[in-house]
Amino acid sequence: MIDHLGIDVADYTDSRVFYERVLATLGYGVVMEVTRAQSGGYEGCGFGPPGRPHFWIGKGSGEPGRGSHIAFSASNRAQVDAFHAAALAAGARDNGAPGLRPRYHPDYYGAFAIDPDGHNIEAVCHLPAEAQP
Repeated sequence: MIDHLGIDVADYTDSRVFYERVLATLGYGVVMEVTRAQSGGYEGCGFGPPGRPHFWIGKGSGEPGRGSHIAFSASNRAQVDAFHAAALAAGARDNGAPGLRPRYHPDYYGAFAIDPDGHNIEAVCHLPAEAQP
């Protein structure tokens, strides 16, 4: 349903490094970048699978927000675990260790972290354990 999503960050360089490390665990990387010269003031980059930026971070279009929640799809539970570990290693605060969240549904396996700008980021896999690739 969502084509793409963008968030404003306080320090573009630091946030780019953070998200490059964290999203690599899910198979995503930078697929497009916009410079201030190209846009007239905004600089940012889009992450996603090759050729398709779904998640953008940048500086120049507004103030960094607090309290945003962004959930990234994971193909399996191991990716959720790796995402959480990478987030913490990159400077995020723990906001929920990897594990089942049966209050959402029986196979909801997620992990949560607070990024450097205060956004609540999550990786989630909805597949049952026996269906893991």
